[in-house]
Amino acid sequence: MDQRPDNRSEIRDFLASRRAKITPEQVGLPTSGRRRVPGLRREEVAVLAGVSTEWYTRLEKGHISGVSEDVVDAVARALHLGEDERTYLFDLARSARPAHRTPSRRKDVEVAPRVQWLLDSMTMSSASVQNGRMDVVASNALARALFAPVFASETTGRRGRANIARYIFLDPGAHHFFADWDAAAAATAALLRAEAGREPHDRALRELIGELSTLSPGFRAQWAAHDVRIRHDGVKRLRHPEVGHLELTYQSLDLPMSNRAVHDLTIYTAEPGTTSEDRLKLLASLAATRSRASEPTNQPR
Repeated sequence: MDQRPDNRSEIRDFLASRRAKITPEQVGLPTSGRRRVPGLRREEVAVLAGVSTEWYTRLEKGHISGVSEDVVDAVARALHLGEDERTYLFDLARSARPAHRTPSRRKDVEVAPRVQWLLDSMTMSSASVQNGRMDVVASNALARALFAPVFASETTGRRGRANIARYIFLDPGAHHFFADWDAAAAATAALLRAEAGREPHDRALRELIGELSTLSPGFRAQWAAHDVRIRHDGVKRLRHPEVGHLELTYQSLDLPMSNRAVHDLTIYTAEPGTTSEDRLKLLASLAATRSRASEPTNQPR
């Protein structure tokens, strides 16, 4: 039985949005007269990809099932897709192919104790593990202190876990906590877009996207942009309720788990010698003090 998801609208909207971003000048095509559409015309993409206009038009309407990888790659090159966008297009093509058996749904997996030990050993960096839905599944003491507003938010998601996407789009305090809220919102929606292409059968992910689309105009606007992001790194500015303004460097690394799952290990640190480093050290000290205070004491009998 064919259990593939109907992702024709995602394919159509993604290809159309990428086509609209490219000008004829960028790809060396001549321009003449007024153009009705922004970016390239379908026939121009077809020429660049080496396929017929009819074939590309059918592809852009979402009929990607059965299309060879060579053609998908040619279209990706014609549209000047970045690496993340190219990966997303191939994910859409893969999920559109007829399934010979019922696809397995990726199950949630618990974080192994050794991973928690690793996180706890990082005392001067915030370290946490997120799944593809942006649930925080494990964290060290500094991460819990650094992202205290996220962990305390009433937008807590499945299994009582903090969910970064819900916090950003559904908690009014997120606009203050994230100094660059627009950038954080755009990156979050792009990460969820990539995960949706990678895991089309994840029911919980579809429910999360549906919830955010219903409740957040900001998410709807970002989702409509069809931007894709797989790697997550850069600089983030936070307004922390205890230590004030922080400018931190963060890096996300793949953390393979069992049952095909790949989580993100995200580490935040501060540039040495900066005020942000001093404030992060203060926050680490506060977190360590609270952690010791919460430990049970062994009373002699």
